Amino acid sequence: MTKSAERNLVIGLDVGTSKVVATVGEITADNQLSIVGVGNQVAHGMDKGGVNDLNLVSDSIKRAVDEAELMADCRISSVYLGISGKHIQCQNESGVVAINNNAEITDDDIANVIHIARSVPMSAERKMLHSLPQEYSVDMQEGIKNPLGMSGVRMEAKAHIITCSNDMAKNIEKCVERCGLQVDQLTFTALASCYSVLTEDEKELGVAVVDIGGGTMDIAIYVNGALRHTAVIPVAGNQVTGDIAKIFRTPISHAESLKVQYAYASSQMASNEETIEVPSVGGRPARIMSRHTLSEVVEPRFRELFELVLEEVRRSGFEDQIAAGIVLTGGSAKMKGALEVAEDIFQMPVRVGKPVGITGLTDYVDDPAYATAVGLLQYGRTLQVKNAHRTKADAEDGWWNRVTKWFQGEF
Repeated sequence: MTKSAERNLVIGLDVGTSKVVATVGEITADNQLSIVGVGNQVAHGMDKGGVNDLNLVSDSIKRAVDEAELMADCRISSVYLGISGKHIQCQNESGVVAINNNAEITDDDIANVIHIARSVPMSAERKMLHSLPQEYSVDMQEGIKNPLGMSGVRMEAKAHIITCSNDMAKNIEKCVERCGLQVDQLTFTALASCYSVLTEDEKELGVAVVDIGGGTMDIAIYVNGALRHTAVIPVAGNQVTGDIAKIFRTPISHAESLKVQYAYASSQMASNEETIEVPSVGGRPARIMSRHTLSEVVEPRFRELFELVLEEVRRSGFEDQIAAGIVLTGGSAKMKGALEVAEDIFQMPVRVGKPVGITGLTDYVDDPAYATAVGLLQYGRTLQVKNAHRTKADAEDGWWNRVTKWFQGEF
């Protein structure tokens, strides 16, 4: 029996360069998100957020989804799917509408002005992912967050538009569909991560989220409660793994293990006295090296990654407006010393972000590596709640319109 039909479930699928994570969340009666299932598999066939091999990616997705289904005791049929890659682009646009007869602003007026803001010329190769309202202006009053019910004659809306390559989106959707699943919504992974690791205070004060994965670093900047800038840098944790493999002449799989278990992003934190065993290639015997030597290889690459992020933040023009600082998340943010190196590079407060605002099996996702997967659940829940409210409002409007017409017909 399909148990998902009996429960209000939302499913997130994060297909990254290094791992595939499927998360199952149940929306409780009090509108809380409870984690009921998690599937985690090594990703094959992905590179820097893009699909290299449809069959390998589909197999990885299938295994992760099967694992999540088993834990949640449900049948998954559709998912909120994350997407990243250097093809992601952003722009800020605005739209203007006239309010008839100085009437009150309605939901339809708000929808119309957002539609105008997002109606920007776009090539056939691009696909719109998100059009996110930033603020509204009604006549002479600016900086309005919710103009519903206000009176005026002219309303302007500013929106943040996020687009992606149409072909890249189709390829990752194909992988999901090959597993017999539908895509509820394609979501930029940095936006999803923001839903799981940020507080409302940070968004208001100004904050930058840096999601450091295996193949990409996704950046999202909030100022005054609204998303202002997004970007993807196509280098990340796998660059560190590659450096270890080349310099120590060890297989990639062993280099990844060395990075995760023994590396420090700051060589000052590593001891010269502590040694590690480094496997060799071609049947050669393993070698013994100091942990400090390993960290001397890792630190320059981490500094380079953070310097690339700093360049992007400065390019956005919001460097002086992120008073809450930087939030690091993603699997590579867990490395010891990353926080200290980041503070040295950015010269502002830095913290490591884990998923918050959830209940249930939280121990399984209490890790920066699950920020996107849990954020997809939070994003999906938000959309479902909005759609439910909209459906209810439409039903009430329809009932009132029928009553009005009946009275008009009678009298």
